[in-house]
Amino acid sequence: MSPVNYSQSKTGPGVGADTSPCWEARADLVVIGSGVAGLTAALRAQAAGLRVLVVTKAAVADGNTRWAQGGVAVVLDGEHDEGDSVTRHAEDTLAAGVGLCDAGAVRSILASGPAAVARLRARGARFDPAGSGSDLLARTREGGHTAFRVIHAGGDATGAEVERTLVAAATGHRLPVLERHIAVDALRTPLGEVAGVSVLDPNGVPGVLRAPAVLLATGGLGQLYQATSNPEIATGDGLALALRAGAQAADVEFVQFHPTVLYTPGARGRLPLVTEAVRGEGATLLDATGAPVMRDVHPLGDLAPRDVVSAAITRRMALAPGGVDDHVFLDATGISDFARRFPTVHAACRTIGVDPAAEPIPVTPAAHFACGGVVTGVDGRTSVPGLYAAGEVARTGLHGANRLASNSLLEGLVVGERVADAVGADLAAGLLGDPKHACSPERTTARIAERDALQRVMSRYAAIGRDAEGLSVVGSVLDLSTVECPLSTQEAVEDAALTLVAQALVAAATRRTESRGCHVRTDYPSRDDRSWRRGQLIRLNPSGQPVLADPILVEGAA
Repeated sequence: MSPVNYSQSKTGPGVGADTSPCWEARADLVVIGSGVAGLTAALRAQAAGLRVLVVTKAAVADGNTRWAQGGVAVVLDGEHDEGDSVTRHAEDTLAAGVGLCDAGAVRSILASGPAAVARLRARGARFDPAGSGSDLLARTREGGHTAFRVIHAGGDATGAEVERTLVAAATGHRLPVLERHIAVDALRTPLGEVAGVSVLDPNGVPGVLRAPAVLLATGGLGQLYQATSNPEIATGDGLALALRAGAQAADVEFVQFHPTVLYTPGARGRLPLVTEAVRGEGATLLDATGAPVMRDVHPLGDLAPRDVVSAAITRRMALAPGGVDDHVFLDATGISDFARRFPTVHAACRTIGVDPAAEPIPVTPAAHFACGGVVTGVDGRTSVPGLYAAGEVARTGLHGANRLASNSLLEGLVVGERVADAVGADLAAGLLGDPKHACSPERTTARIAERDALQRVMSRYAAIGRDAEGLSVVGSVLDLSTVECPLSTQEAVEDAALTLVAQALVAAATRRTESRGCHVRTDYPSRDDRSWRRGQLIRLNPSGQPVLADPILVEGAA
């Protein structure tokens, strides 16, 4: 990677309430985020001759991607179960999404998967072979899949291998990366086009990045909750920035809770993931009495879609003898050579004194993946000229009400490439704004709730099980506890994003009076296809508050 050169435009510390820029840089495309979608897009755009600048608020390799364990779901030519196909993969995806996937988007993204994986392997990605000396790849099965089609790397370190490959490519191509800077707000022209972003460095010094195209690839929003599989940087920044820039979001009420993170009493923040592939290799969920959790719950048993398994675990914990329990167990003692197959999980278990080969692993659900986000097409374009989104921050229509396991890395690879192509095409067609005419947002403050209080109330009332009374409590807390603060530090920008995203999620969850996928309403336990087989659009009103627009039909909905 190459260093970033920028020009000084004023002197002074640039901290406190004064957010006028101290420096400025220019590019054709600014990519915010350095995960699979962001780096894939940046490398392809750079290869096409565009001037690209990547901005990440941590180190370049510290995004969500590195924590993905399970693998990449893809049907490779000549390497699949008999009868498996992209069509069958699409059917599994649509089933997991419970009627809210965009069928056209599903078919389009999944069909492009094999070629995208091939290009990643050409960059040097090393997936696990089917056997010693084999040219074929090992494949496993995860929840919701009806075939063995998930390829993996390092046993259970697929995300780390994908990130390693892309970072190495970025380094080799001297891709400019601005580390430890956080994007604050979009720059917009008088016509409303996005043409850059304002940023803060680690010391709160403000700067401006001017570019006719900005790609949001900022990951998810797991830090809305006390326990999550996401890293500390997953604070919903990209979604909040997009809403403030005039874009629309959809399906934000659908937050997938992974059924199995490693349980540690009293632990908060990012918890180690116990990949779904452990169940794919035969592990079984048990309650405190040793009874199977998933017996008679779903035809796929322990490999049911994640929303089904997480809800079943939550119900079983609530029915535990002596009151509510806070974990169940995953019995993987029947998996031979567990340490070799799942080295990351094995190491995490050993740190809390558990030997997976000899005893069940304590596990519990935790916030994992945002199925909704900024509304885009399958090429990453949003409704705002110059603004694009890809990866977990985006809502392409692939995931619907519940993401099928291991579809996320594939989506990042496919849509990341398409965004780069879309930016090139839009630039060539003269469809984007002129960065010279872009102005910084006049508003340099935002309403912010105290993070610990927000996480506690979201975890208590807006996690797996929700009802009108609890959602009303969250809304009241967010309304009454927020204060206006300057966006002059990374913490303030993150807390403002969490507050705005929480308000949007609660608004959408309150209106959706049914249970579907990741969204479980205990006061409306049934699915209502007649009224609710549709997504909900969210935008900001003139005062900056999230409001719901008319529901949108998805392709194939009745």
